[in-house]
Amino acid sequence: YYIEYFDYFMNQKNSLGLSSCFMDLDDPVELFKIWMSEAEKKEINDPNALSLATTNNKNEPRVRMVLLKGLNQKGFVFYTNLDSPKSSDIKKNPKAEMCFHWKSLQRQIRIFGSIIKVSDKEADEYFNSRPYESRIGAWASDQSKVMNKREDFLKKIDEFKNKFKDKNNVPRPKNWSGWCLDPSSIEFWLGDEYRIHERLKYNKVLNKWKKEILYP
Repeated sequence: YYIEYFDYFMNQKNSLGLSSCFMDLDDPVELFKIWMSEAEKKEINDPNALSLATTNNKNEPRVRMVLLKGLNQKGFVFYTNLDSPKSSDIKKNPKAEMCFHWKSLQRQIRIFGSIIKVSDKEADEYFNSRPYESRIGAWASDQSKVMNKREDFLKKIDEFKNKFKDKNNVPRPKNWSGWCLDPSSIEFWLGDEYRIHERLKYNKVLNKWKKEILYP
């Protein structure tokens, strides 16, 4: 009975003929939350890890891993040094794409949109929630700049620990904040062992989400 029920559930389809995990939601952000919740139960490390693609002033693509640290009505939020290469890219071209991949679930989500800086209040609240060592690291690191030797960095960490001895009172550096990606398209991907993958894409048209299915 249980095997038959499991097979029945796994073979269920949504209204577009896709697997039931795609559901029938009009809002892709709600579907993202459901998939993320499942990833948090399955992925061993950092289910909120994503690759972030930007372009520099030569229109050359650059990609790196960051962590999703917030999701609100405005979009998907991550934090970084505002003098970093990724921030420099965003300031020159505020368009970017995120990609989540959860191997344990054979699922992937791509999110494209425009990026804006979060408010100082939001950045302060998140910064103050970080561990003491992480807050000190934000002060000590000249992110992505060349260092002569690692000992120089460790020395700077000690210097800022001495400067900010009160672990409950470490101010946020002015060049450290968050970016929020406001999505204009979100694509959900489900893998298949024979590469007959399933893809569902949402595009925002006149502030309304429209759905389409894509060939693998």
